[in-house]
Amino acid sequence: MVDHVLERRLWLPRPRPEVFAFFADAKNLAPVNSPAGRLRWLTPPPPTLAAGAVIDFSIRVGALPVRWRVFVREFDPPHRFVDVQLWGPFARWEHRHRFLEGPAVAGTSGPVGTWVEDRVTYRLPLGALGRLAHALGVEGKITTLFDSRERRHRELLGEVAASPPAVGGPRGSGPVTKRV
Repeated sequence: MVDHVLERRLWLPRPRPEVFAFFADAKNLAPVNSPAGRLRWLTPPPPTLAAGAVIDFSIRVGALPVRWRVFVREFDPPHRFVDVQLWGPFARWEHRHRFLEGPAVAGTSGPVGTWVEDRVTYRLPLGALGRLAHALGVEGKITTLFDSRERRHRELLGEVAASPPAVGGPRGSGPVTKRV
């Protein structure tokens, strides 16, 4: 079994409670997802996330709709939450969201905002065939989805015109993906 890890870090120029509230509103999952994924709710999403919340939706993978059920395992506002796949397209999916408040660049008096850190640990099904699919393109598709998601977060939370911090985050430098 080979797990892959995708780590991302995004700066948003808004207070941590506001950013956390946006992420904790399950209805915001649809507008931040890629339009190609065509997220569709299978059951109404909860008004806000909490430990124990279950979210049922489907997304398109190519031309096929894929059902996905996610469970919120940990919820610690406004610091972090963790959701895990109960069933869906992956053999394993664990997504940790962390929210760190502070200036854009450590040790400066730059704008106060929030660093959003994502760490996704995932594994494709089908063993060796899944590993081959990952190497042949699935990894790139997941990266592209997270790139799109970050653009949408910036658009929706007001950072379209803001320049990136000079130090302190990999904005624009791409994801870190590794095997564990």
